Amino acid sequence: MKQVDYIVVGLGIAGISFCETLRKNNKSFLAFDKKSNYSTLVSGGVFNPVVLKRFTAVWKGQEFLKKAIPFYTSISENLDVELLEKTSIFRIFNSVEEQNDWLVAGDKNNLSPFLSSEIIKNHNEAIQAPFGFGKVEESGKVNPSIFLSSYKKMLQQNNQLITEAFDYEKLQIEETCVTYQDIKANKVVFSEGASAIKNPYFPVENFVPNKGEYLFIKAPKLKNEVILKGALFIIPLGNDVYKVGATYSRNDHTTHTTEEARNTILKKLDKIISCDFEIIDQIAGVRPTVKDRKPLIGKLQHDAIYFFNGLGTRGILMAPLLAEWLYNFAEKNGDLPNEVNIKRYTN
Repeated sequence: MKQVDYIVVGLGIAGISFCETLRKNNKSFLAFDKKSNYSTLVSGGVFNPVVLKRFTAVWKGQEFLKKAIPFYTSISENLDVELLEKTSIFRIFNSVEEQNDWLVAGDKNNLSPFLSSEIIKNHNEAIQAPFGFGKVEESGKVNPSIFLSSYKKMLQQNNQLITEAFDYEKLQIEETCVTYQDIKANKVVFSEGASAIKNPYFPVENFVPNKGEYLFIKAPKLKNEVILKGALFIIPLGNDVYKVGATYSRNDHTTHTTEEARNTILKKLDKIISCDFEIIDQIAGVRPTVKDRKPLIGKLQHDAIYFFNGLGTRGILMAPLLAEWLYNFAEKNGDLPNEVNIKRYTN
């Protein structure tokens, strides 16, 4: 019987963040991951503490950002790969009213560190932005593909990764531990993203999976190096390639790409850029979202079973600090904010 402190099921941004937190605290663990986590892998990888649709602050955005940047920097150094790129987001204004709303929002204490007070004029003929841009500071992106593959490779090398589907029926729950086949662990953490709808221990009632699709385009004449945000994101990847999206669908929970999403993205893109481009790929994933748009972390009826889910569209920003909260809750009896405690729906 192999003895570990934790079993971690699922290796998207939530699972990896928790594994890294365990590693830094010298806790032993085994991670189960049958396939790539589509939500993290497909995501734009953008971290941003501002809700750019309404010019409001993300809940605890400054706290999440303060944890996230050193977290990804540390992992980059440990894995010897370039994961983190700090780059500005340029929010495209649609009117003078939006410019004024931006300036008003930038005077608020919780937004002033992130919203530049300058209205930036557009000098790129390939971009349609007659009212200019607002610049978001302290933003950037993480490369999801490199992040997932590099971290999983490290776990494989350390014999901490089991690449098979987790069979819930084989999980035996005791008062102070769990056993799974020949593994005995003090606790199990389910961080499965949208796949949690198949988990018999997970409360699916308030879980609302949300499908998103992106296009990859090659646009040699666009010549843009910042992240653009209008009706969608245009994320530069280098070599004239851009990731464009995303769409939102609550009705389709498959990871198949659709012509409908493709057409939706193209219609919005046509209003942002005017240069020629070539579509080179399309991808789809399902985000783990919750009715109140807050994560689900903590435990329910079993003391040895924990959950780390519901990160929605801001997993890259939130996961490092959420992992720390969950670890302190599980190991030190620390408090969880009511807004993210999975028990909030049972009270």
